[in-house]
Amino acid sequence: MTTVMTGAVNVLLGRRGRHVHWPRAATRLLIAAAVAFVVVWVVFLADSTANGPVIEAPGKFLQTVLDTITISGLYFIVASGFTLIFGLMRTVQMAHGALFLLAGLFALTYQRKFLDITGPPPYEDVGWADWWLPLVIGVVIVSGLGLLIQQVFLRWNQGQELRQALITIAISIIMVDRMFHHFGGVPKDITWTHQIHGYVEFAGLRYGIHRLFIIGMALGVGGGLWLLLKKTRTGMVIRAGVDDTPMVQALGINVQKVFAVAFVVGSALAGLGGVIGGSFANLGPGVTDGNWLLNSLVVVIIGGMGSLGGAAAGSLLYGAATSFSPSYLPEAYSYYAIIATFVILALVLAVRPYGLFGRPA
Repeated sequence: MTTVMTGAVNVLLGRRGRHVHWPRAATRLLIAAAVAFVVVWVVFLADSTANGPVIEAPGKFLQTVLDTITISGLYFIVASGFTLIFGLMRTVQMAHGALFLLAGLFALTYQRKFLDITGPPPYEDVGWADWWLPLVIGVVIVSGLGLLIQQVFLRWNQGQELRQALITIAISIIMVDRMFHHFGGVPKDITWTHQIHGYVEFAGLRYGIHRLFIIGMALGVGGGLWLLLKKTRTGMVIRAGVDDTPMVQALGINVQKVFAVAFVVGSALAGLGGVIGGSFANLGPGVTDGNWLLNSLVVVIIGGMGSLGGAAAGSLLYGAATSFSPSYLPEAYSYYAIIATFVILALVLAVRPYGLFGRPA
């Protein structure tokens, strides 16, 4: 019996006949205990003044799960472009949030111009073209601007990460200042097309069609990126560049073209996220850009740079933290929901310093 118990403990702690690295074993036990506590709290003990535990309010739990998937989908769209640039070029694109904001503001401007109005239009007046065409315009503009930033400001100092980060911070500050001057500082939102405005009912819930649309867009972006990275020559070169850029150069491949493609795709995803995010919430210079840059950084830190799967996993974990924490913390402590994000970051980095799917640069 003693031998069996000892073997079980060895397997649990990861020893399996070799010396245990106690700090790592203790960290894993701590993570397991934290996960178990969260599950028990949400299912049985959550404060009834908030959502209540799952056993008392399963409908609220389902809604929180859907909210998690929705916001995670938006995180993924934006962060996947960031991790593509970060993973391939080792460039911390600190202007990513500014591109997000710029695309949304351009889409907002052109939507109102097409409708010949100055304020928010009624949903019933917005057709498919009044939402999709501004989206295309915003994405094309920021894609071109992203390419310009890469070719003019970043190409000549490739490999100098700190200098590139400082350059993109400066670009971001200038862009946001100009947007604040041109578009004003009052938060604005893009109006969804009337085809996806409304609700669907299932399992006793009423859920917004636009939220399901965001989930569908995230799945489409994920599928498109998977096809690009796994089934095309350009994608193979990008993945090789993430793993070993010098070897790709030694094979005679024009890495600069690959970098340009990566920057265009990454900027386009920031722009796509900006239009969707501006329709989902609002756009405010000096606030929205910083928030979405931070969101992208958190997702990449959790998931690992250069990994599409890491971006998806990081988005889901981050989305769960931002959705479940305010819903299931006691009402008096709901202001501390942001701490859940830092706890996830700390736990992930304690076990996987390069992120869940990341590898050393």
